[in-house]
Amino acid sequence: MRHLAYSLLLTLASITASADIADAVQVPAWLLEIPNSVTSVLVADTGSATLYHYRAVDGEIVGQDEHYMSIGVNGIRKQRAWDKKTPLGTYFVTERLDTGRMHDKYGAAAFPLDYPNAWDRYHERTGDGIWLHGVDKRSPDRPPLDTDGCLALPNDELLGIADDLQPMVTPVIVARDMRWASLAEIEQNRLEFRLAFDQWQTSQESGDLLAYLALYSEDFRHRGMDKAGWSAFRLKVFEARQVRQLEVHDLLLLADPVEPDLYLSRFTQIVRTDDAKVSTTKRLYWRRSASSLWRIVAEDAG
Repeated sequence: MRHLAYSLLLTLASITASADIADAVQVPAWLLEIPNSVTSVLVADTGSATLYHYRAVDGEIVGQDEHYMSIGVNGIRKQRAWDKKTPLGTYFVTERLDTGRMHDKYGAAAFPLDYPNAWDRYHERTGDGIWLHGVDKRSPDRPPLDTDGCLALPNDELLGIADDLQPMVTPVIVARDMRWASLAEIEQNRLEFRLAFDQWQTSQESGDLLAYLALYSEDFRHRGMDKAGWSAFRLKVFEARQVRQLEVHDLLLLADPVEPDLYLSRFTQIVRTDDAKVSTTKRLYWRRSASSLWRIVAEDAG
């Protein structure tokens, strides 16, 4: 009995210690679930002019290094073309450009970001050409507000992380200020988000159109379609094919760095029907209500 009681005490102590650790460890609040395919995450804290580089190791977030950066000469919250502001939100590196024949201001390397994304288009934000790039080697010391809206890093520091930046894989979260959260808080948000996402996946596999459309907000918009137009379009899709299986791979779950109740799921889906298999990469933008109802407000491919 004494041995059993001691074992129970050790078990309880271990659980308590784990809970304490989950409460004590602080990570970026927006990183809810990182798939193994995503090996690096960048978080740009525009308030402190700092770019944080994280590695994702078996789903755990490990701080790698930090870098001084410059942003738009007119600050943040880009709304329109040529306003020389840096956008806030979640973006992805699209490619690596050869800067050898470009203006010297782009420095040793340049990585375009996919601004404007679906959420930007939802809000009718315009413009393009937002990059993560280096600096002119002849004048490398740049103030915090100094670009046309891009993120600019010292050349040697950008080259130091360049091999970790994968096109259409590496997320770049651009925030007003860094926000930290405990592992316990992250896990609670992740599980709630994952439940909503699983309902979206299951409704398609079961062919339940009503359950599927119920997950889309009344103010949903997608490439010119409102909720009614989207519902009519999806009805034709459901009638044209019967989904036998919908596989989800490389699921990335992120909270938005600007709007507290906005979330992003990005993943590759493989839809199997009787005579075909179609693979696509999708993004779903979700809004969580005060009563914890999750609804999709925008959708995009890529």
